[in-house]
Amino acid sequence: MSSPHDFDFLHGEWEVLNRRRADFLDPDSSWEEFPATSHCRPLFDGAANVDEIDMPHLKAKGATLRLFEPDTGQWSLNWAASRSGKLFPPVAGGFGDGRGEFYGDDTHDGKDVRVRFVWAGMSADAAHWEQAFSVDGGETWVTNWTMDFSRPSGTP
Repeated sequence: MSSPHDFDFLHGEWEVLNRRRADFLDPDSSWEEFPATSHCRPLFDGAANVDEIDMPHLKAKGATLRLFEPDTGQWSLNWAASRSGKLFPPVAGGFGDGRGEFYGDDTHDGKDVRVRFVWAGMSADAAHWEQAFSVDGGETWVTNWTMDFSRPSGTP
């Protein structure tokens, strides 16, 4: 069951190793890898947070606002991109057994896609995030972006 403190692990400074597919819908497309930095700060006594990720390789930044809804026990994750100035449709879900899964609907390259975000391997010093798209309503998924978070050297 999710709680307002599920994302407490994410607060603070991070170094982020990104891997993303050249084509988000093609499971055979090549991967590119690049570094980024991220900072997350809590809001609402932990029941929300906001982070900004800086990806110089892409000449872009992104921001996520995460909100815990006590009535449903679910989180909504709301992503915005600096290059497009767009707030993307949210994904919603929660945590169980050390894993967070969040789902939503969007479009990519003119196609309707089901979106899945997964958080796993969370600790004070590390975390793993991945994004996958499905064009068949969730029957099959193409993981198209992963991020491995680690604390910068010298971070308590």
